[in-house]
Amino acid sequence: MTREEGVNLFYRSVEARKRCCAVRKVEPLERALAGLDAWIAGLRRDQAETRTAVRKVEIDEAHGGIVKINPLADWTWEEIWSYIRAHDIPYNALHDLGYPSIGCAPCTRAVAPGEDQRAGRWWWEEDRAATECGLHPGRGRASVPGATGS
Repeated sequence: MTREEGVNLFYRSVEARKRCCAVRKVEPLERALAGLDAWIAGLRRDQAETRTAVRKVEIDEAHGGIVKINPLADWTWEEIWSYIRAHDIPYNALHDLGYPSIGCAPCTRAVAPGEDQRAGRWWWEEDRAATECGLHPGRGRASVPGATGS
C-alpha cells in the first residue's frame, strides 16, 4: 500500500484513509476474531454521533455474526474517569495531554478545551460523519434477543 500510494496516503481522501485503516486495523482485527464466538469492545454511546445506538450485546454481522459485547456502552466519560481514579487503573498518558480519543499517531491530535472528544481524529477531513476507521461498522446492528442492558 505504501509502495503504491506513499506513507501519508491517508491525508489525500476519506477513501485513501479508510484503505489505510483497513490494512492496518480492520484486516488484523478480522484475523484475530476468526473462529471466535464473541468479542468485547470498549464502545460507549457518548463517544460519537455514530455510536449513539451502541447496544451492550450485539450480533456483529461484519465479523461473521459473532456476539459483540460492549459492557461500557452506557458509561459516560465522567464515569470512566471516576472508575479509573478510584481503582488506580493504568491508562495512556496521552489522555493527560489532551487526547481523549487515541488512534494511529499521524491520525490523532490533541483537542482544544470544549472541542468534541473525537475532533482530534482525522481532523483534516471535512466530512465529520466519516470519523470511524471501520473496526465498528454498521452502528445499530441487531441486539441479542433476551439480553439485558440495551
